[in-house]
Amino acid sequence: MSIQKEFVLRYRVDGHVRFQIPAQVCNVDAAKAVTDGISKIDGVYRAKLYRGQQKLSIRFDEAVCDFKSLARQLFQLLADLEKNGDLNPKPVSKSVLWKEKVKSKLDGFKATRWAKEKFGDAKETVQAAKIITKMGMKKPAAFMKDPEKAIIDFLNDILVIFLIRLHWNNITQHWLVRPFAHRYEWMALFYMFFLLVRSRRQK
Repeated sequence: MSIQKEFVLRYRVDGHVRFQIPAQVCNVDAAKAVTDGISKIDGVYRAKLYRGQQKLSIRFDEAVCDFKSLARQLFQLLADLEKNGDLNPKPVSKSVLWKEKVKSKLDGFKATRWAKEKFGDAKETVQAAKIITKMGMKKPAAFMKDPEKAIIDFLNDILVIFLIRLHWNNITQHWLVRPFAHRYEWMALFYMFFLLVRSRRQK
């Protein structure tokens, strides 16, 4: 049986699909080869393979790659990997297997996955906030002169960073590639920066 037939669609909404996958794809090397290959598909902005649960989650932009196109490219990728022997499991030590089993069980909990994702986002936002805070500390006179405006400017900077971080994958993978198709998103982005710059002007 071809390995593509062992991929069972379990969930599908616009821009998000989940597959039940065979154990053959769940070893470390095969999982990396599959997710790396899927991430290169135009329109895909997130691919996550849960080895412990034997599940594959793919998030994609319907405007760039519809479900039929995604499925066709996914099955071609699997066929190429299977032909090249990249899906053949490689022997590993018992200690490595035990560590992977424990990690897979932890990653299988929804709370764990949510916490890891939010921790990564929060960490990057906090790092950016530190940079902005250092920049603000270089201008204590502005804070002393008008503390309300200084605080509002700081919060506006944090909001802009959060929005850019939230849409970064779409900006780099879709908006830049097809600027006219995403012209309304670009208009909203430029208007946001216009408002940010306008709020900084001295009255």
